[in-house]
Amino acid sequence: MQDDTRPLSIYHASQKPIPKKGSITTDMTITTQARTIRELRESGYQVLSVKEEMRKNLIQKIRDGEELFPGIIGYEETVIPQVENAILSGQDIIFLGERGQAKTRMARSLANLLDETVPIIAGCEINDNPYEPICKACRDKVEEFGEAVEIEWIARDRRYGEKLATPDITISDLVGEVDPIRVAEGRYLSDELTIHYGMIPRTNRGIFCINELPDLAERIQVGLLNIMEERDVQIRGYKIRLPLDVYVVASANPEDYTNRGRIITPLKDRVGSEIRTHYPYTNEHEIIIMEEERNHFANDGFDVTVPQFMKEIIAEVTHQARNSHDISQRSGVSVRVSVANYENVLSNAVRRSLRLKERQAAPRVSDLEAIIASTSGKIELDAVGDLKEETVVQKLINSAILSVFSDYFEQREFDQLLAGFERGLNVQVGDDIASMEYVTQLSKVGGLSKAIDKLNGRGNPATIASTIEFILEGLHLNRRLNKDAVNGKTRYRR
Repeated sequence: MQDDTRPLSIYHASQKPIPKKGSITTDMTITTQARTIRELRESGYQVLSVKEEMRKNLIQKIRDGEELFPGIIGYEETVIPQVENAILSGQDIIFLGERGQAKTRMARSLANLLDETVPIIAGCEINDNPYEPICKACRDKVEEFGEAVEIEWIARDRRYGEKLATPDITISDLVGEVDPIRVAEGRYLSDELTIHYGMIPRTNRGIFCINELPDLAERIQVGLLNIMEERDVQIRGYKIRLPLDVYVVASANPEDYTNRGRIITPLKDRVGSEIRTHYPYTNEHEIIIMEEERNHFANDGFDVTVPQFMKEIIAEVTHQARNSHDISQRSGVSVRVSVANYENVLSNAVRRSLRLKERQAAPRVSDLEAIIASTSGKIELDAVGDLKEETVVQKLINSAILSVFSDYFEQREFDQLLAGFERGLNVQVGDDIASMEYVTQLSKVGGLSKAIDKLNGRGNPATIASTIEFILEGLHLNRRLNKDAVNGKTRYRR
């Protein structure tokens, strides 16, 4: 989660800044952070609940036309409006979707709707509101020192907590436990000061996210329900009243969430909005995500160009997988498949350039074999029998090439080229063939020039080689050319 925590004015817009010595200057506004409860009260600062705070900041961002969820692609008309509605309504959220649908990223992005900084009682484990502390340590401190109690200001990143639900999670992890060391120091078990708070209380006045909610044991779900609804926390047989101010976000696979017995009904009923996420609807969105999420490295001397049709093929492989009867759709086919495939195809092109001592690199159709390794571990076969992942992935690759080829060309555009093959022409391609050899063969093959221009493939020898392979493979898959593979090289002929 990227978070800008640069110091800004710690007062709300309605407050009048009070310039003092040692003040913080940001955006030409001079303000001073209050250091005690008294100074905070005198400044006129009002503490808002988390839901009020998020609602206020969301309204301001919408008015200012700010991007609410940077880096989230394809949710502008579907998921994001539902999230906005939930926040404006003050409702907790559960994101329902298969893996790789940015559920966790959406949850983390919600932290951007929190104030830059908020005041807490200094040293408090659960971010106590200076005006209304709820933990015993802070209540005792206020009772003893009154409004002279010191406060501190915490940034929004300290107000976001996250936990992946696993079967071994205990109520102690989420809520808290008696600290035996504090008991050994002489305190009674009934003393609230013996408590070591769990993750949820420590996210008081913030956002707490639970990923894969149905994986929580039922007794833990009951504890979570108490936190969300009753505000009652029971630790080691004695009860304390802990009115936490927490905005709860959860995520789940729809199949697990709707499967009876995986989640208790009262907890399900307590969640305000169930928001369905989804995979990118278009290859265009998939490609944008691929480009943004892939690993980027410093310039290492290569001029790497990726033809648009190669990006479309990689994205189409994933879309084909999401509709394949050979692949289980219950767990989904993550966008990470597209990202990893894109990285591997680029790596294979760079590796070839290294071996051939070429400065320019462009992925080719023959590089698509590299995605078998990056796809196989991310899909689950649904077919019965001896069908192997490699076979399924190769089938997806062929379908993707056919689909993209059909988007660009009609077969009659290659009548001249096919006539040349009828007269005995053949073209050899391969992973270890230099790009300039493709350029040399192009001069001998009629009927390719217009197709290469249509694909904008004349940037350099590497892109020409990539374009030639795409056209020849597209004609082969349309059963207009035969293909022979011998010793790592491929020959196209009639």
